[in-house]
Amino acid sequence: MQTLEFEKSVADLEAKIEELRHLSDGGHVNIASEIGKLRDKVNKQLQGLYAKLTPAQKVQVARHADRPHCLDYIAALIDEFTPLAGDRAFAEDQAIIGGLGRFRGTPCVIIGQERGHDTDSRIKHNFGMAKPEGYRKAQRLMRLADHFGLPIITLVDTAGAFPGVDAEARGQAEAIARSIETCLQVAVPLVTCIIGEGGSGGAIALATGDRILMLEHAIYSVISPEGCASILWRSAANAAEAAAALRLTAQDLLQLGIIDRIIPEPLGGAHRNPDEAIAAVGDALAKALDDVAKLDKKALLAARRDKFLDMGQKALA
Repeated sequence: MQTLEFEKSVADLEAKIEELRHLSDGGHVNIASEIGKLRDKVNKQLQGLYAKLTPAQKVQVARHADRPHCLDYIAALIDEFTPLAGDRAFAEDQAIIGGLGRFRGTPCVIIGQERGHDTDSRIKHNFGMAKPEGYRKAQRLMRLADHFGLPIITLVDTAGAFPGVDAEARGQAEAIARSIETCLQVAVPLVTCIIGEGGSGGAIALATGDRILMLEHAIYSVISPEGCASILWRSAANAAEAAAALRLTAQDLLQLGIIDRIIPEPLGGAHRNPDEAIAAVGDALAKALDDVAKLDKKALLAARRDKFLDMGQKALA
């Protein structure tokens, strides 16, 4: 597992535990007690470290390669998943995964950004950075859900929309704006969860929902810390300072009223216990869907509209 810079002391202890386990496997020495003590030390260190993460460290955790991604959540939470491809206009975009399935017995449409776990899958999914056809596919699936009265679940995990010339030529900004508009127009429950990195309009395109959930160590911002630092300080070296200024942590965003709930992560982050993190997200999604399912279509649309108008009013206050 990838070790983050601030976790070095924990990694050293875990390496000792592995050494002792190899000794124990030989059957010559019983060192279970010593392993238990070291494990307690690891847990205490993780608890201390993760209780006081800086915004820059949260960015590292949110981007950790071993965090569960969209396809991991779909595999664990969605039964009978049937992927649907293409935007019916230009092409299929593997950065956005979407389709039909059952979430705890309820038929639904699920849409999410997939970053990939290794080099091949990251290239296949373009590191989770969608092009216009990806956002148009998302619009198509949201309208499909609206037509059949199915709730929508979206999973956000992207550094941002793909910034290439070809994407701009095909109307990247318009595709994102239309996706946000579609989120606001569909008359079915729409619940989103930011599971890793929520970057810029590429994230908002899927995150304009009735309930916005966010994992404890995820991030959500208008621009990446590196991009912000490059603009304001002309150097990405100021990324840590930018991360603090952007107020991109779940705790900041809950205080600002941008998100509705923080989902606690396992000790040491979702990458240390993906199954537990996925289960927690599933429980939170189920509760959020139950809450909004009580509203009729007119009330649902009005509440969603007011939710985002209120954010603007608070920002101006």
